[in-house]
Amino acid sequence: MLRFIAKRFLWMIPSLFAVSFLAFVLIQLPPGDYVTTYVATLASSNEIVDQNAAAQLRERFGLDQPMIVQYAKWVWGIVTRGDFGLSFEWQQPVSGLIWERMALTLVLAVVSLLVTWAIALPIGVYSAVRKYSIGDYGFTIFSFLGLSIPSFLLALVLMYVAAVHFGQSVGGLFSPEYENAPWSFGKLLDLLHHLWLPVIILAVSSTASLIRVMRANMLDELPKPYVTTARAKGLSELRLLLKYPMRIALNPFISTIAWLLPNLISGSVVVAIVLNLPTAAPMLLQSLMAQDMYLAGAFVLLICALTLIGSLISDILLALVDPRIRLE
Repeated sequence: MLRFIAKRFLWMIPSLFAVSFLAFVLIQLPPGDYVTTYVATLASSNEIVDQNAAAQLRERFGLDQPMIVQYAKWVWGIVTRGDFGLSFEWQQPVSGLIWERMALTLVLAVVSLLVTWAIALPIGVYSAVRKYSIGDYGFTIFSFLGLSIPSFLLALVLMYVAAVHFGQSVGGLFSPEYENAPWSFGKLLDLLHHLWLPVIILAVSSTASLIRVMRANMLDELPKPYVTTARAKGLSELRLLLKYPMRIALNPFISTIAWLLPNLISGSVVVAIVLNLPTAAPMLLQSLMAQDMYLAGAFVLLICALTLIGSLISDILLALVDPRIRLE
């Protein structure tokens, strides 16, 4: 297992280089560059920037150099100094901008993932064991509603409920007095106080889909001969479910980690904007619109790293849960 993990980490290095290069190229594919976008923004405010000033800005940001040179300098800074470059729009180092937002994003993603699993796993098993019961029909209705209701609409409804019926400030992850305050125990409690709303919104759709996945997997496993044999040997129903069919049914469930982590970050742009969350998604969208290539490239690179790490975690957990899965 250690050799397998080491190989996967080694394969991550060329994968990250390839993704970083593709991201760098794709970000620069639209016509113009950051200076072009900046000049157009000023022009919309009746401010005129002459060509000499625009050329000086391109030289200052290094945009007058060939793209391969810009990419090489960016990657060399990341590898040697951990420097992701300078954000054109914010005029700050990219690393200082992304780490706090990525930390909050990961907290939100991990809590949403744990809530999703804690709800979807038992409900999926129950729906399969009590197939076509009233409870199964009720959870099926919940699943279809969760899949069909847009996340931004659910966010607006829950914001109204939280503000009107519970008197809670909505929008953001912190109260105004803690928003720019240094980290403390009080700020942590304030974060937990505001975290439930985005967690519910992000977890609803994932929970609804995973309930259907778990139910279908369990229904495939329950009629198999090994379940009948275990039941005939007198194994209790709960122990039977936990020891045999549930372990096998978890395989597709566990494999979703590979896409759930990055999807909670890149797929929650609209929800993050509606709730005014200080997470990575709104800043990623803004950097792409402004062609802030170093900031956008850093976010894309980190999302790719999360995808690779999620895939590795999925493979390790699958090997631990299912004894049939081995490296051979």
